[in-house]
Amino acid sequence: MSTRRSSRSRNSSPAHISDHQITDLVSKLQRLIPQIRNIPSNKVSASEVLQETCNYIRSLHGEMNDLSERLSQLLAATQNDSAEAALIRSLLM
Repeated sequence: MSTRRSSRSRNSSPAHISDHQITDLVSKLQRLIPQIRNIPSNKVSASEVLQETCNYIRSLHGEMNDLSERLSQLLAATQNDSAEAALIRSLLM
């Protein structure tokens, strides 16, 4: 088994990454998520990091949808040829 593991770690294919690389990637991911950023990495499991990442992405997606809706409402409320409408359109593109 150790032969397989060492050959896996030498292979650079994304499908074949070492345990160390996975740990490193999970640690990097943890530093990006505000809810778990300041918790020591040895206190958070990889599954918790992945779950919080999914929650965070859902949250960002919801915020994006809300902001998009608000911008659309602002655009509908402004005159089409106004500077404000041009600015809103540029934000939506």
